[in-house]
Amino acid sequence: MAKLSKSFSDPNLLEAALEGLMLQKQRIEAQIQEVKALLGRRRLPSVQTAAAVAEPASRPASRKRELSESARKRIAAAQKKRWAEYRKKQNQ
Repeated sequence: MAKLSKSFSDPNLLEAALEGLMLQKQRIEAQIQEVKALLGRRRLPSVQTAAAVAEPASRPASRKRELSESARKRIAAAQKKRWAEYRKKQNQ
């Protein structure tokens, strides 16, 4: 933010600047209220809560999902089917 120098000591100029800043503040506060209303009046989580949500302590970040053998077979079969359809379209 710019610092005011001594050349800005005119009271009229400072009052006009203050009025402009107050209008900006009112517009910003009105926009904040609109956004809060759109959010359903939910409170934003604090910084500590947001950090806790981002990195849950109960689950390590490097842990992979475990799939059952039947799930892996279904996924593989579906992928083979998609590739077969793709190759069939490419040969036409």
